[in-house]
Amino acid sequence: MLQKTIVPPDPARMIEGLRDTGYEFNTAIADIIDNSIAANATLVDLRIMMDFRGNIRVSIADNGIGMDEAALIDAMKYGSKKRPDAASLGKFGLGLKTASTAFCRKLSVTSRASAKAQLIQATWDLDHVAKVGEWELLLSASDDETKEHLQATTDASGTVVVWEKIDRLMKNYQNPGGPHAQTALKRIKNSLSEHIAMVYQRFLDPSDNRARDVGIRLDGTDIRAWDPFCIGQSELVAEEIIPVDLSNGKEAEFTVRAFVLPRREEFPDEEAAKLAKLTNDRQGIYIYRQERLIHEADWLGIFQKEPHGTLLRVEFSFDYRLDEAFHIDIKKSRILLIDDLWNWLSDDFLPAPRRAADDRYRTGQKKKAQQAAASAHDSSNMSIGSKEGELGTAEINVVNKESGDVEINNSQGRIRLKLKIKSALKPGQCYVEPAAGLDDGQLWEPALIDGHKAVRINTGHPYYHKVYVPNLKSGVTVQGMDSLLWAICAAELGTISEATKTYFSELRFEVSRLLRRLVDDLPDPVMDNEDEPN
Repeated sequence: MLQKTIVPPDPARMIEGLRDTGYEFNTAIADIIDNSIAANATLVDLRIMMDFRGNIRVSIADNGIGMDEAALIDAMKYGSKKRPDAASLGKFGLGLKTASTAFCRKLSVTSRASAKAQLIQATWDLDHVAKVGEWELLLSASDDETKEHLQATTDASGTVVVWEKIDRLMKNYQNPGGPHAQTALKRIKNSLSEHIAMVYQRFLDPSDNRARDVGIRLDGTDIRAWDPFCIGQSELVAEEIIPVDLSNGKEAEFTVRAFVLPRREEFPDEEAAKLAKLTNDRQGIYIYRQERLIHEADWLGIFQKEPHGTLLRVEFSFDYRLDEAFHIDIKKSRILLIDDLWNWLSDDFLPAPRRAADDRYRTGQKKKAQQAAASAHDSSNMSIGSKEGELGTAEINVVNKESGDVEINNSQGRIRLKLKIKSALKPGQCYVEPAAGLDDGQLWEPALIDGHKAVRINTGHPYYHKVYVPNLKSGVTVQGMDSLLWAICAAELGTISEATKTYFSELRFEVSRLLRRLVDDLPDPVMDNEDEPN
């Protein structure tokens, strides 16, 4: 005969174990803010304070609908009742408790449902639970500090969440409340402010009508929205709205949009470029659930983050109806894509935006390379110029400067051909000239500059970018490579004939093609301001 028995979890072990659900501080605070937004708050006020003993107190007040005693007790229950609004930012009824106790041993929630209602406070004290061995929630009057915070936030309904006995936020300092601890706490608050600005951007931005307006303050300072896509300055290069058939017979949809950001010099001013945070780690897919960012800036295993993708940011938005399809976790900070969607992103949607971002990035890199090359070849010009007279190379006579027709007298006899004829771009640069681009994408070509046999080197070729650029400050290395290319050009002019001139041209083209492929897997060089590419 089947027997049944109720096996409740051990309170102390369970409540301690739930501290280790993997929350980071920023995501934990965001979970509390989610509850405030779910309670229709229009203002969320955060205070993070440290006393001279190093004790930290986190207090989060809102002007939402508040709770009566029954609702408060249910909210403090692990696995509280499902919210009536399926679109709520809250999901499992665990976030308030697990997010808070991941960092503190005492969690108090104080609330009132109207201006005239009595304040009610409920507290989970982990030390008390361990002592009594019961899921014993403490109900008490609110302390003065909590009352003051609520009153400063709202004169009607509202809620305050307070963390005390915080033991997992910072390391132990020899002087717990001293300057080093204060500096560390300041860094934590700065990071939190940036996180909130990004996660709740659609709520914080009054001009964004996708989410209702919510103000969020940290220690009295309003947090301003941060738009990772720089709408109005970036280029929307792809957009898809994809319908999804749900298992219940209904339909939902998700939206994917790809933006290519401007290069640094394309922003209207330095402040705008700085605000865009043009760093390599900010590229990727930003995933939004119910207009709230739940997963930031990576490629979900589809691609690796590489410098040439720095300017590409992709927005992926869906609502609660697709939670099960995307396997949203308890922290609402992870998403798993089914194979078909993963393949669609990888093979169909992302390739074109990646090419657009790559083109814009490389245009900026070519400009950087050209700027860096401006004086990098000076020593080569001096060295080659000092030895040119003793090298006994071909004699070149200009027939028509405009058309580039020259007559060459070399060991094979006389030959007429076309040659690039130029004046030096700057004094002395008449043997090695860095050029922004050459015909057919060649790495180098022979030329005649101020009557001297010269080599023009393509600064836009991948070989220049990946081999030359990392060594531009190494005079010996650059001089060695320049001397090699100049010698190849001089040798070509010294041995070319009517029968071989086509072969020399094809050889330059083929070597340039092979070098382009050979350096494809080499890393992009770290140049000045590489974190903020031009």
